[in-house]
Amino acid sequence: MLTRRKFLGLTAAASAAAAVPGCSSVLPAPDVQAAGFGQDATGTVQVWCRAATQTGLTDLVKKFNASQDRLTVELTPVLDAQYVTKLATAIRGRSVPDLVDIDDINSMLFIYRDAFTDLTDPLQALDFRDKLSPGHLRLATKQDRVYGVPYLADNSMFWFNTELCDRAEVDPDEAVTSFDNLLAAARKLRKLGDDIYAWSFPGNSPGALGFVVQPMVWAADTDLIKGTVGEQSGNIVGNDVVTQMLELHRQLWVDGLVPRACFSDDASRWGSDFRAGKIGIFPSNYAVVVSPSDDAFHQKLAPKLLSGPNGGAAFFDGGDNMCIPRGARNASGAWEFVKFALDLPQQIDLPAGGYTPVRSDAATTEFGKKFPLATLPLENISEGYAPTTLSYNLLYNQPDGPWLEMFRRAVFDGELEAAMKQAQHNYDRILSQGQA
Repeated sequence: MLTRRKFLGLTAAASAAAAVPGCSSVLPAPDVQAAGFGQDATGTVQVWCRAATQTGLTDLVKKFNASQDRLTVELTPVLDAQYVTKLATAIRGRSVPDLVDIDDINSMLFIYRDAFTDLTDPLQALDFRDKLSPGHLRLATKQDRVYGVPYLADNSMFWFNTELCDRAEVDPDEAVTSFDNLLAAARKLRKLGDDIYAWSFPGNSPGALGFVVQPMVWAADTDLIKGTVGEQSGNIVGNDVVTQMLELHRQLWVDGLVPRACFSDDASRWGSDFRAGKIGIFPSNYAVVVSPSDDAFHQKLAPKLLSGPNGGAAFFDGGDNMCIPRGARNASGAWEFVKFALDLPQQIDLPAGGYTPVRSDAATTEFGKKFPLATLPLENISEGYAPTTLSYNLLYNQPDGPWLEMFRRAVFDGELEAAMKQAQHNYDRILSQGQA
């Protein structure tokens, strides 16, 4: 079996073509080895960011612009659903921003079109290079060359309500050692009362569901996709871990351990039941659980890494990478801003906006006191993962995609074998088309 750590060590195949519509013009690459690159730049830096992470970037830009008077960063937010198309159109029109803050899962789409600048050398010069999130970097790497750097992390984990767990005599540490123990813990929690449920998941939101459920497969050192980019196929039929993951969620549903609302939950009110103290075990992220709640609720929380059928640990390494497009007019200024964004003072403050630092050395004593519920992914940064593929959006983020179809058919309808067989076919088809 190909382990997750081996996945992390693989380099993508060079023969693949990215499925980025209209992005075919290769613009000139900035000279990142020029003397003084990334130092004492002047002028303006045009930065695009995701609307979903705009708040954090807005504050970062204000701090940077206030820190000196020779370089001005101008920020343009772009709706997440439009980001890939808009950037591809800008590349085709040969008028690109100087820096893009992009969903890390989409980095590969542009790297495989030779649209981003090779940042391997300036990145290597950073004295904290080995502290950066390997999961993010993997999504920015092609043939051992790096075309982007991590900026912020959005990680999925289990969150246990310790007040409910104490009442139900559930030990969170023991619960995550196996699916059997998770199920046993869920049954104990459900016995607390009609309005208390053991678990909750967004059963009608493909992206959110993938964010919290896939790591339960990765924790067992496997994935739903196999092979390197250019030679990928589905890894579903015959994958015992995927079967066990679906069986666990099916049992949660059949036994009434999750609210009926999970069937239609599109993540629009994600976490409201958990924050109300009605859910014992909740797979989600810092922004949903911690940011909207108060200190009294925080005292009841115990975060744990997501686990597999027999333990293990993983979390979704979501978040943003910063990349400099080829053709950028002020790449030196862009790199100076990137370095500022990665400085510890800025990284340490990220949980205030709902995100996690991408530097493991941000987990200082000071950080732990200020953001105690944000330290777990930093202390286990090597357990973060996200699949490198050119077809992630088609597989996992589309309402009619094969991921959501398989999960719903297996969990809510009980047609597990048929659901996995159909998903295998559709994964193979979409991956083949995306690599053609």
